[in-house]
Order: sequence, then structure tokens, then C-alpha cells
Amino acid sequence: MSPSQRTYHAYIMGDCSRTTYVGVTNDLVRRVQEHRNPVQTSFTSRYHVTRLVDFEPFSDVRLAIEREKRIKGWTRAKKLALVRAGNPDWLDLAEEWLGPTL
Repeated sequence: MSPSQRTYHAYIMGDCSRTTYVGVTNDLVRRVQEHRNPVQTSFTSRYHVTRLVDFEPFSDVRLAIEREKRIKGWTRAKKLALVRAGNPDWLDLAEEWLGPTL
């Protein structure tokens, strides 16, 4: 598979207190698993940001990175509004792939 055929994702992980983490990946399932099982010194382990609450696919990695950077520059309120628009109940969108978050 050539890089031009890959799918990249800008994504948002969240928790019940609405803390968010914004990232980009070429393997969304693997990356969510990493967030669910973080290393001890990571943002995810510190804030328990283990639910996939929003993601957007891109065929071009540059566009995915651009989207990630744009969202990271937003205010907290704007990030929360983005998630609420597509996922008002903050459900874990990866649950059907990986099972429930513990």
C-alpha cells in the first residue's frame, strides 16, 4: 500500500469531565488502544482521556496535520462545541471496535 492510499485521522479523545486530547494518526484503532493503555508519564494517564469522542478521516497526511493543529489552537469551548455537534452524549466512538472503556 502506498502512502497516498493510507487514511489518516485527526481525532479527539475525551473523558467524563470533558478534558480533551487532540491528535493525528495513520492507525486510529492502534492509537485509541494506546490511549486506553497509556504509559505512566503521559497526558492520557494523568487525565484518563480514554474515549474517542470525535475523528475525521483524510487521505492526505498534510491535511490531517493541518486540521489537528487548527483544532489544538481553538479555545476549550470551541473544541467542546465540535464534539457536541457530532457526539452530544460524548459516547466512546471506538467502543464497537474495542469494547467498553474500563
